[in-house]
Amino acid sequence: MRNLLEIQKQLLPDLMETLKTRYSILQRIMSFDMIGRRTLAASLHMTERVLRSETDLLKSQGLIEIESMGMRISDSGKKLLESLEPIAKDLFGLTDLEDKIRLAYGLRKVVIVPGDSESSSFSKRELGRAGAKALLSVMGNEDIIAVTGGSTLAAVAEQLSQPVSAHVKRTWFVPARGGLGESVEFQANTVASTMAKSVGAQYRLLHLPDLLSEDAYQSLVQDINIQEIVHIIRQSRIIVHGIGDAMVMTRRRKLDSTTVEAIRADGAVAESFGYYFNDEGAMVHKMMILGLRLEDIMNTEIVIGIAGGKSKARAIHAVLRFGQEDILVTDEAAALEIEREMDEQTQTDTLK
Repeated sequence: MRNLLEIQKQLLPDLMETLKTRYSILQRIMSFDMIGRRTLAASLHMTERVLRSETDLLKSQGLIEIESMGMRISDSGKKLLESLEPIAKDLFGLTDLEDKIRLAYGLRKVVIVPGDSESSSFSKRELGRAGAKALLSVMGNEDIIAVTGGSTLAAVAEQLSQPVSAHVKRTWFVPARGGLGESVEFQANTVASTMAKSVGAQYRLLHLPDLLSEDAYQSLVQDINIQEIVHIIRQSRIIVHGIGDAMVMTRRRKLDSTTVEAIRADGAVAESFGYYFNDEGAMVHKMMILGLRLEDIMNTEIVIGIAGGKSKARAIHAVLRFGQEDILVTDEAAALEIEREMDEQTQTDTLK
């Protein structure tokens, strides 16, 4: 199939561009369920006149339905997208990039979605959909799945759906750590409960702030109820987590200036699980939290990192160098920057 695509790109380049355009239109309409022409044109950076011509053709082929409220994809359109999905990454040139990143970091799998999830709500939704698909592909019987919070993991939770089955009913979703005090929908507890409800699984919650004082930590760690849920969290077979920029996360945690400067001085560029990592992937700072410890992460069978956006590339690169990831789900903007980081690292190593 890839050879056929390469031949078509050489002989029929205009046809390939048309195919990409129409695939993108169908995919965007499906992602939004119902969308107006003006909104769709803006999201695709197309004029309404050009889009109208394309959507009229797609309607004539029975691939979309146009109503007074907007456009929606038809069942035939959904089936066509499913048929095209195996070649879509080749079509957009992402397959080779996935393989390059996978081999460079020794990952089991890399999934890249088109676009930049920082600037496009569609790409953010696609990132969530790809993350949900990656999780469903590895879920087993009676699993314990620990999840972190954040807007990206919330997007995964929104896209997660599967018919209730007997084995999923015995699966547990748990928060990997306490809450950051941010919007409720982005907290790990909410993400865990939403995911569990979406697939018909069970969940347990950790009603604690993410950041604890020494006195609070020592007090809570002795609590029998806290010990029970923390014990369950640390038995997780699967961890699904986001990746943050170190300095952004210090602001979200509202850390004092002394701690922030210490983290900066340590060269931290990434944060995940409450740990801060430098460019080399070394852990340089940790917060006093109850939940997953570094040793738990290192002993977990499957670790899935989900993060996108050009500005997150350096942080993703650092966490990948930490070396505990199995599956990475990211977007095109981040992946291209990660590739640049990899190439620069190769050049640096060559000069040593």
